[in-house]
Amino acid sequence: MCVRADFTDACEAEESVWSSDKDGFSATALRPAVRGIDARGVHTGTFLARSDVAPASVSALACLKNNSAAYTSCMPDLAQVNAVLAAYSPHVYLHPNDPYLPSSVTWFFENGTLLYQKGNPTPTPVTADGSNLPQGGGNDDAYWLDLPADNGQKERVKKGDLAGAKAYVQAKPMLGGTATDLALFFFYPFNGPARAKVGPLTIPLGMIGEHVGDWEHLTLRVSNFSGELLRMYFSQHSTGAWADASQLEYLDGRPVAYASRHGHAFYPREGLVLQGDSKLGVGIRNDCAKGSRMDTGGGRCELVSAEYLGAAGKVAEPAWLGFERGWGPREEYDIGREINRAARILPRAIKERLAQLVNKLLVGEGPTGPKMKGSWRNDERDP
Repeated sequence: MCVRADFTDACEAEESVWSSDKDGFSATALRPAVRGIDARGVHTGTFLARSDVAPASVSALACLKNNSAAYTSCMPDLAQVNAVLAAYSPHVYLHPNDPYLPSSVTWFFENGTLLYQKGNPTPTPVTADGSNLPQGGGNDDAYWLDLPADNGQKERVKKGDLAGAKAYVQAKPMLGGTATDLALFFFYPFNGPARAKVGPLTIPLGMIGEHVGDWEHLTLRVSNFSGELLRMYFSQHSTGAWADASQLEYLDGRPVAYASRHGHAFYPREGLVLQGDSKLGVGIRNDCAKGSRMDTGGGRCELVSAEYLGAAGKVAEPAWLGFERGWGPREEYDIGREINRAARILPRAIKERLAQLVNKLLVGEGPTGPKMKGSWRNDERDP
C-alpha cells in the first residue's frame, strides 16, 4: 500500500506476538514511536514479520499519521465521557491486611494536613479545597505537605477513608485522536513499609517504602470509533503494564484491579508478584488479594481534567491539581542499615542484592501529584 509521506509517522516495536526457535520466524506488534496528547501517530494493528533468513528492520517501516487540524474531533464530549466511565469504571480490590486505605483529597485536607515551606518552621493548615496551595514551580522542595502534628490524628489519617475515597479522572486524546485515555488517579494518605521475599522467608524492611501521600493510577483506553474498551494500564511503582481487554477480570461487566499490600501498585490478578530475581526467589513482594472493594462507579469518579474540550466544555480543574511539590516530605534513611536491621541472618550477597532492588524500585519515586507524572501528557510508561 502506498501512502503519502506526510501521512506517515515513525513506529517502533511494541511486543512479540509470535516467535519460533525452530525456524527463527517471529512477529512483533508495532506502535507509533511518539505517543502523547499532541502526537499524531495512529495505532493500526500492524506488525513486523521476519526470520533469520530474511531479517527486517523496524526503522524501514512507518505507521499512519492523523494530519487533520481537528484531530480531536472524534473525542467524546462531557456526557460521553461520563457514559464511558459508567460502562467501564473499575472495581478495585484492596488487600485484606493493608491498613493504609485510600481517601478523597478533600478528606485528607480537612483532617489536619499541613503545608510546610522551606526555611519556615511554622506550617500552614491546608484549606479543604486546596486553594491556599502554591501553584506551579515544579518539585523544587520549596514546599511540601505532611500529616497532622498530633500523633493520634496522624495515625488516624494514615489509615485513610475508604467510604469517601474517589477516583480523579483525566481524559486525554491518544494515538492521533483515535482513542481516549481515561486515567483514574487514586490518593492514599500513606504508603506502608515494603516487604522482601528471600526463598521461603518474608522479611519486613523496616522504614523502607514508607512515605506520606501516595498517588497511583489505572488507565482505560477506549476506541473513539466504537466506544469499546481496548486495554487497561496498571501503574506499578515507577512503571506499569498494559493488559488487553480480553485479558482482564470482570465483575458486573466492568474490569477489576488489585492494589498491592502497603505499596498500592495495581495488578490484573490476585496473588504474589515478585519484583526482583524470580529464579532465586529474591525480591520485593507485591501481594494482592480480595479484601475491601472500592467500586469506582456510582459517583466515585470525579473528572478533573479534559483539556481537549476547550472553553466550551471546559472542566474546572481543582486548585490542588496545580500543586507541583511533594505530597509528603522527602523520606531519608540509610538503606543498608535498614536492611541489616531487618535481615541480619542473611548472607552479605543477598543483603547487597536487596539494597540494589530497593534503590531501583522504591527510592526516588517522590510523592508528587498527577500533573507531575510523565503520563499526564504522554503515553504510559512500559517496564
